[in-house]
Amino acid sequence: MDGFLEMMEGRCEELRKVGYTNFFISILIIIGIMFSYLLQHYRIISRGTSEGISPYFVLLGVTSANSQFGNILVLPQSRADVSCCTEVSPFECAAGLLGIAQIGVQWICFAIILVLFLIFFRRDEANVDEEEVEMDPDQPSWRTAIGVAALCLIQGLFIVIISAALALGAPSYLGAWANTLGVLSASLAAIQYIPQIWTTYHLKHAGSLSIPMMCVQTPGGFLFAASLGARLGWAGWSSWGVYVLTAFMQGIVLCMALRYEWPSREERDRHQSRPAYNRRTTPRVLPSPGPYSAHLQAYAETQEEIEEALDRESVQGVGEDQPLLAPGGIGSSGVR
Repeated sequence: MDGFLEMMEGRCEELRKVGYTNFFISILIIIGIMFSYLLQHYRIISRGTSEGISPYFVLLGVTSANSQFGNILVLPQSRADVSCCTEVSPFECAAGLLGIAQIGVQWICFAIILVLFLIFFRRDEANVDEEEVEMDPDQPSWRTAIGVAALCLIQGLFIVIISAALALGAPSYLGAWANTLGVLSASLAAIQYIPQIWTTYHLKHAGSLSIPMMCVQTPGGFLFAASLGARLGWAGWSSWGVYVLTAFMQGIVLCMALRYEWPSREERDRHQSRPAYNRRTTPRVLPSPGPYSAHLQAYAETQEEIEEALDRESVQGVGEDQPLLAPGGIGSSGVR
């Protein structure tokens, strides 16, 4: 307890030295966090689907955020800052607690992504191109999505129970528990983007991932880590180190998404040279018989499956303006 009181006195002195510049920078960081995540929330809602977002990315992200929020709440420096609010001015108290507020806002925003992931999971009326849907034949199941949500909830409750028990019965162990949560959060954050990197690479498009969000968060993550590190110092490495890892991994996903969403000039020219196909407006141009229509019973059973097979065959047939054996085609004498 004496050690905590000494730390509290030192933290109170530091809070009294907080300037307006650092205060407004912290406010801007909070606004930036909210703005960047709102871009992601809007992306999912506007597309009407969470397609393209790996459920394991959501699982690792939420559990990492749970651990990080628990870490900052039980960290001795944070508890000392809260205790100092009775010793310093309201402005100095608010400035000292902005670090906790930053992580809290980020935790809430990522939790909203989990909620939207469940609400808009594989919506049939989603505003998604058919080409993107066909490129994602192995979508996760609803059972997987529910399992992700359950694990996130269980882990969050576990952190709350253990933290409360230590705070009431063994406060001397809170520092070790905070470091444990910090290491856990950093470990989860280090692998958080691996399943998303694989999903994005497999789909070859960003899906419901918001590129503007990543453009804001990638450099903002390093700035956030620097701001948090300035408050907590090297003793709080378990709190700000996770954001360095996250920003680096997110930068990899951002580069991949930019590569797939903005292809090279040659790829754009090749895509534009293809005839546009729309299921509702483009007439079917089928070989007779085609690879699917000749054996429909092997590819489809229901009417919807038959339609999909014929549509797929139509795409292959669009653009063949002249049959091979028509006058002027292959096999003709060239005499009209």
